Order: sequence, then C-alpha cells, then structure tokens
Amino acid sequence: MFLVNSRAIIERIQDGTIEIVVQTRNKPGEPQRIELPGGRIEQYESLLTALIREVKEETGLDIVEIEGEDTKIDTVGIDPSFEVECLKPFGAYQTLNGPFDSVGVYFRCKVQGELVQSGDETKNPRWIAVDELRQQMKDDPHQFSSVDRAGVIFYLKYLEKQKLTD
Repeated sequence: MFLVNSRAIIERIQDGTIEIVVQTRNKPGEPQRIELPGGRIEQYESLLTALIREVKEETGLDIVEIEGEDTKIDTVGIDPSFEVECLKPFGAYQTLNGPFDSVGVYFRCKVQGELVQSGDETKNPRWIAVDELRQQMKDDPHQFSSVDRAGVIFYLKYLEKQKLTD
C-alpha cells in the first residue's frame, strides 16, 4: 500500500506565545497517539483541497491562509487529459520503514472557527503552546504518531532557526 498525505501545522499567537493544533488519533484497535491534523488525499485530489477537507473533518476549523499557496502553478487548461499542480509546502516526509509506505507534505496554516470535541477518527483537537510541544516530544516521542514525529521535530527546529535570525 502506498499513501499520499496532506498535513497541517495550524498556528496562532496567543498572549505572545506560538500555539499549534494537535489532536488524538482515535482509530479502533490502534494505540492513541498525538498527531497533527491531516490525512490521505483522494485520487486526483489536490494537496490544498485535501488539506482544507481533512482539517475541517478532523477539527471543525476552516483554513483561511496556507503558507506557500501563492506559489501554486497548475497546468489546468493546457491539456485536459493530464493536469499537474506544483507548489511550495513547508516540508515533506517519506516513510523509510514501517507497516505502510507513504509520502506527505506539511503546510503551515491559519484558521478560523471553533474546535470540535471529536472529528473524523480523532478526538480532543486542542491548541498547545510550542514550548509544551517541545517538552512533550523530549519527554516521550512515542506519544506522537509515527508519521508526525519527524514533522514535529522539523517544525521545532525551524522555529529555533527563526529565533536565531530574529
């Protein structure tokens, strides 16, 4: 099985602190893990359309801004039998070993709306301060979904680099 995912790093600044949305994966028969919103794209679904759909299904939030969205180029209208989209995501991942092979992209986003208590195979979507996220990853990286561990570390490293350049 080969999967392609579109995943969200939903950010806000609350009282001077960067927060992002995390949730608990709640699939029957699987261990509960903290993860970022997002999921599998459907056949021929664009990465951005999948991102918007998955965030709404899992968190109830509406995406209002996607970093990199303005870089999107597509070939719609050139050859209707073969259309392609190209854009700049925040980051990308590929599984190197595990029960399934997948690639995915992360997008930094801003949203509006209120979080739901549970979504599509998820529960407890919530805002978490980046410092708390960093500590949780340090204390027990296994509490995070296997797919999102590297994405969270990548994001935290990005924030550290940003601090150094400010």
